[in-house]
Amino acid sequence: MTTAPLSWPELAALTDFHIDTVNGPTNAQAQLRLFSQPESDVRITLYRDNHAWCPYCQKVWLWLEEKQIPYRIQKVTMFCYGEKERWYKRKVPSGMLPALELDGRLITESDDILLALEREFGPLGQGMTDPDVLPLRRLERLLFRAWCGWLCSPARSDRAEQRSREQFVSVVAKVEEALAQTPGPYFLETFGTADVLFTPYVERMNASLFYYKGYSLREENPGFASWFDAMESRPTYRGTQSDFHTHAHDLPPQMGGCYENRDPQTQMNQARVDTGPWMGLPDATYPEPEHSRAEALQRVIKHRANIIRVNPADDEIIDEALRAALTYLITGEPCTPPAESDLALRYLRDRINVPRDMSIYAAKRLREALEATAARVGDRQSLPLPTRHRRDQDPANFAKAS
Repeated sequence: MTTAPLSWPELAALTDFHIDTVNGPTNAQAQLRLFSQPESDVRITLYRDNHAWCPYCQKVWLWLEEKQIPYRIQKVTMFCYGEKERWYKRKVPSGMLPALELDGRLITESDDILLALEREFGPLGQGMTDPDVLPLRRLERLLFRAWCGWLCSPARSDRAEQRSREQFVSVVAKVEEALAQTPGPYFLETFGTADVLFTPYVERMNASLFYYKGYSLREENPGFASWFDAMESRPTYRGTQSDFHTHAHDLPPQMGGCYENRDPQTQMNQARVDTGPWMGLPDATYPEPEHSRAEALQRVIKHRANIIRVNPADDEIIDEALRAALTYLITGEPCTPPAESDLALRYLRDRINVPRDMSIYAAKRLREALEATAARVGDRQSLPLPTRHRRDQDPANFAKAS
């Protein structure tokens, strides 16, 4: 037995999700962060990517959130998503991200930004030039190169693929050894700069190697497992954290290509990331917040006009199909969408971007509802996501919320 799709007003009455973007927990929607301090204290403007995807932006963003330094946010389009704003290219001719203005002085390059912030506001734990941090910075770059060597180079043979894997695993062993040197889960005795520096690319390694290589960084290495668990205990990190689906499909145009191997585990992992089930993936293991469904519903309602407009299906079809999926999401009652709306629902399922659109668990629940509702009328999958660019995610389509 199924139920009829609720109307938009009926759906809106079922969510009271709200987040204080200015003074509340770390979030991707903020344009101003005050941490309960007066706006007159703001001396910083952070220019970061619109999609909350750029790893170098995440590094500076996380640092500012941990230090609770008031700042403004200006969001800029990354090239693979759409045209970079002219006003930003006048300010930063290279177009590089992130950039930061401190008392009107423009700084680029994420490490230079952190060094300048340390000089002005003090370090986060042990700072960038601390004798304990410098070797960890070198180790992070070594790990990054080994990851790129495995992920971004097509293997000419199974033997070459195995060599790349072994090289990466050998560097991971060095990182595991470094993590084991301290009594707690972090790289040094307490959370600090070293953890911020490792965060962006380790998060992306965890996602991309699971998807393209059948290798689970978090599950196969106890030091990393404890580190991820500790990071996910921090609301600052959870607010910047992405999921496997977003990373797996945003990385190829940024990295110049990601190459899958022929391991059967890789194929199983890809099916799981792309079509579910998404709960239980090792991209997030902290307890699901009670408001995850309410958050997903609120975010879709906020942007529903644009979501419907950019969907390739007719507006009337995707409108009813989307209400059917949201009815199931929030009530648990199966709801049959219009015939042949499976492609429209899966088009949206594949384009949920974490954390730009919503947090990880909200995205998992929304994908789950979209897939379950689509499956009621068909098993057609939407076309593969592009790998040379992601212009399908052009933020210009969502410049103004409905």
